[in-house]
Amino acid sequence: MESERQGVFAERGLFVCFEGGEGAGKSTQSRLLRAWLEERGHQVLLTYEPGDTPVGQEIRRIVLSPETGALSDRTEVLLYAADKAEHVDTVVAPALARGEVVITDRYVDSTLAYQGAGRTLPVAEVEQVARWATGDLRPHLTVVLDLEPQAGLGRFDERDRIEGESLEFHQRVRAAFLAMAQADPAHYVVLDARASIEEIAAAVRARVEPLLTPEAVAGGPA
Repeated sequence: MESERQGVFAERGLFVCFEGGEGAGKSTQSRLLRAWLEERGHQVLLTYEPGDTPVGQEIRRIVLSPETGALSDRTEVLLYAADKAEHVDTVVAPALARGEVVITDRYVDSTLAYQGAGRTLPVAEVEQVARWATGDLRPHLTVVLDLEPQAGLGRFDERDRIEGESLEFHQRVRAAFLAMAQADPAHYVVLDARASIEEIAAAVRARVEPLLTPEAVAGGPA
């Protein structure tokens, strides 16, 4: 699961991604980080994948609705890649160019973990598609919220197409996230999602704060 770190890192703005399995608290921590940054005067864009564009909303409906039923694994990869291409081109990249902090709930690593490791497709091939779709834009920091699949899936009364996959599927997903983080500790932090919300938020802030250089990020203390 090791990925070569030869990608593109935005020269302006700060790109932070939250990754992890189902029910790990990514949305909660994304919102808390946005609130903390805005209190400090930074311009922040909070976004997510799949679905945070008009095109992406249609793709999200297809890939997550149980009514869709079975899809070819390669079809699923391409649909997620299309969502990412539209998301980066119309949402993420413009915000970074303005010097904003972009926080995304899921990004390329989710495709590598779910459609690659989870579906047992060749991860290198999946990565080639996903990196092309995103122009190889990489987050400055990826926060992996680690949680046993049994615990995370137990937080849902109803499950979408992906949440409804087997426990073995989700175990492969978890292992993939951890392997990617281990391979590049300079750009990742792994946090125990069983910790309190406040403890996790403090650990996230501790990793993000040194990245908030006035040369790169709009707003905030000089």
